Amino acid sequence: MAVLAMVVCCLVLGFSFLCFALLKWNEIRYRGEGLPPGTMGWPVFGETTDFLKHGPNFMKNQRARYGSLFKSHILGCPTIVSMDPELNRYILMNEGKGLVPGYPQSMLDILGKCNIAAVHGSAHKYIRGSMMSLISPAMIKKQLLPKIEKFMRSYLHNWDGKDIDIQERTNEIDCFNLEVRSLIIRTTLQLHEIVEIESSQLYETFKPEFDKLMVGTLSLPVNIPGTNYHRGFQGRKRVVRILRQIMEERRASSIAHNDMLDHLLRKEESNYNLSDEEIIDQVITILYSGYETVSTTLMMAIKYLHDHPRALKELRDEHMAIRQRKKPEEPIDWNEYKSMSFTRAVIFETSRLASIVNGVLRKTTKDIELNGFVVPKGWRIYVYTREINYDPFLYPEPLTFSPWRWLDKGLESHNYCFVFGGGSRLCPGKELGIVQISTFLHYFVTRYRWEEVGGDKILQFPRVEAPDGLRIRTHVAPNYVRQAPVARSQVRQAPVARSQVRQAPVAPSYVRQLPRKSSKTGDNREHGRNSVTHSIASTGSRSSDLGKSKFRNLGVLAAENDFGKPPATSE
Repeated sequence: MAVLAMVVCCLVLGFSFLCFALLKWNEIRYRGEGLPPGTMGWPVFGETTDFLKHGPNFMKNQRARYGSLFKSHILGCPTIVSMDPELNRYILMNEGKGLVPGYPQSMLDILGKCNIAAVHGSAHKYIRGSMMSLISPAMIKKQLLPKIEKFMRSYLHNWDGKDIDIQERTNEIDCFNLEVRSLIIRTTLQLHEIVEIESSQLYETFKPEFDKLMVGTLSLPVNIPGTNYHRGFQGRKRVVRILRQIMEERRASSIAHNDMLDHLLRKEESNYNLSDEEIIDQVITILYSGYETVSTTLMMAIKYLHDHPRALKELRDEHMAIRQRKKPEEPIDWNEYKSMSFTRAVIFETSRLASIVNGVLRKTTKDIELNGFVVPKGWRIYVYTREINYDPFLYPEPLTFSPWRWLDKGLESHNYCFVFGGGSRLCPGKELGIVQISTFLHYFVTRYRWEEVGGDKILQFPRVEAPDGLRIRTHVAPNYVRQAPVARSQVRQAPVARSQVRQAPVAPSYVRQLPRKSSKTGDNREHGRNSVTHSIASTGSRSSDLGKSKFRNLGVLAAENDFGKPPATSE
C-alpha cells in the first residue's frame, strides 16, 4: 500500500513538474525585447480555453494585472490584446501601415481565401466594391426594401395568441430571405436574396451544413474528426458543392433570376468580374456576416423593449404615426424608413449593450511600435472594442438601456464608436441590417402586444444567445385592423348615384388621434429605474456572466394601461 501511494505521489509530482516546465518553456519562447507584459499559457493551445470559456472576465482580469495592452496566445497564435480606445482607433484607421486583417486561421480556411476579411489592399477594395454594389443604400431603396417589407408583413401576419420562441423566430428571419417564388415552399430571408433556392429540400440540406461552417470559424485549427474545425471545414465543402451546382444550372438555363447570385454571374452587366471561387466566397461571406448579427440584435431589442415600457411606448408612437398616415397593410417606403429616428437609436443602443461583436483582429507584416512596445512581425493584434461600449465617460450610465442617447446624431460618428467597426472595414451590411430590423419592429409593435412567458437566461460570450430560448406570448394590438382580402370579382363596383354619396355617421367611440409629440424628458437620469440588471464586463465592478443574471419581467401589457398618458419620469 505504501509503495502504491509512493508511485501515485511520484506520478502527481512528475505531472505537475511537466506542466510547470511546459508553461515556463512557452513563456520563454515568446519572451521578446520590448513586448508588453502578459501570459502565454500552454504550447499550441495557449490561453484559448480560458478565453473561450470566460471571455470578458478573462480580458478584464488580464487588464487588471497588465494594463490595457498585454500579450496572450489565443486561437492558435501569439496575440497582443488592445483595450485602449485611442490605440484601437489608431489601429483601425491605419490598415496597410504594417497591419493587415488577422482573423483566425480557422475563419480564413472555412470562409475562403477570397472572403473580404482575408484580403487587403487593392484586392480588398475590389471585393468590397463588388459587395457594396449588391447592398448599397441605393440598391436597398430600389430593390431590397420592397422585398424585405413584403416578407415581414407576410411573416408576422398570424402571430396572434401564440407562444413564440423569439430567438428561434428571429433566426428564421435572419437566414430566411426576401421573397418566396413559385417553386419555394419556404426559404430563408438572408439566403434567398442571395440565391433563390430551387427547392425546400435543397434548403434543408444547405442549412445544417452552413451551421457547421459557422461554428467552425471560431475554433482551434486542428483538423481531427470530432473537432469543430473539422466539422466546419466539411460543412464548407458541402456548401461549396451546392453553390457550384446552382451556378452550373443557372449558366445552362436562360431563365433570369432576380437575386444577388444572378447579379454576380452576369459579368457583362457588372463592373466587377469575379472568378467562380470569388463569387462563392462572396456569397458565403454575405451569409456569414449577417447570419447572427441581425437576428441576435433583433432578439435583444425585443428583450430590452419588453423590460423598458417607456422606450417601447416611444418606439410604438413613432411607428403608429407612420401607420396613421397609411391604409391598412400599405407598405412603408424609403422616406418613412429614414424617418424612424428612435428606431435607429434602439438598434444602436441594443448593439452597444448586447455587444454582439467583441472586436476585430489585425496581423503585423513587420515589427511595429505601439504605445512604446514592439510587436513582432507575424503576431496578431486583437482590437478588443467590447469594453469601450461600457465606458462611463463615453456612455453615461453605461449598463442602462437608454436609446435616447443616440438621438444626438454626433454619437454615431464619435471617434470611439465601434459598434459597426471602423476605418476602411466599417461593416458593409450596416444599413441593410438596420433596414431589416426596423421593418420587423414596425409591423411587430403596431400589430402586437407581448409578454414574456419563459427563458430569461441570456449568455453574452462567445455568442449572445438565450440557451433555453426566449419565449413570449403575443396578442393583437387593440388598435390594429387587419385588412381582409378582397375577392377579385368584388373589385369592380357599380357606379354610385350622386344622391347616395352620403356617408354613414362615424361611431362616437372611434377617435383617430394625431401622433403625440415626443417628450424631451429622455435624458439618462430618467431611465435608471427601468434598467435591465446586466452583469456584463465593464469598467465597473459587475461580473460579465450575463447568464447568471435574471431579467425582470415587467410585462409590456402593463405599459398599455398607461398608453396615451404622459411618460413617467424618475424623480
